Amino acid sequence: MKNIIVLVSGGGTNLQALIDASERGEIKDGKITCVISSNPNAYALERAKNHNIATDIIRRKDYASLDEYDKALTELLKSKNADLVVLAGFMTILGTGVIRAFENRIINIHPSLIPSFCGEGFYGLKVHEQALARGVKVTGATAHFVNEVCDGGPIIIQKAVEIQNGDTPEILQKRVMEQAEWKILPKAVSLFCEDKIKVNGNTTVIAE
Repeated sequence: MKNIIVLVSGGGTNLQALIDASERGEIKDGKITCVISSNPNAYALERAKNHNIATDIIRRKDYASLDEYDKALTELLKSKNADLVVLAGFMTILGTGVIRAFENRIINIHPSLIPSFCGEGFYGLKVHEQALARGVKVTGATAHFVNEVCDGGPIIIQKAVEIQNGDTPEILQKRVMEQAEWKILPKAVSLFCEDKIKVNGNTTVIAE
């Protein structure tokens, strides 16, 4: 049984999707053992407590430099015996130390079909604003491993979502979450815990 540590900063809707999937038995060979927040007021912490999941807090502003924060976060994750780290709306940049310490063991969910509408500056509603502005007919979400390139790590799963007439960024954001993010993030986590993901360079092969 692998220890899953979830990093959060806000409301925790993706965390809730993981918790719900876990309670339905859809995350095999893994358990969410701790939720760590960069924001002590994040509602995600309440979600964790409501399901008897341990919590911790590590704030970027408590450290003089990103390097110090990076070291502290790395040590915290090691102290929690993290097998897998999941970014579920974690709004603090990860340093190279933690990325290297947990190479191909950090999963992020991004609200577009990478490589479209991703990279530095593309987060939250901005992603959906750009998709609508470009006039694409299909968007979606991507679960991927984290490396030192923003949104550049190996892709695990993608799911497409159709854009509809009259969509606003807010409407599209909700549809992408409901139809894609909340489905593929738990699936990617389960695949990892079941040892079904093989990484070849910057690509993955998923075992049947």
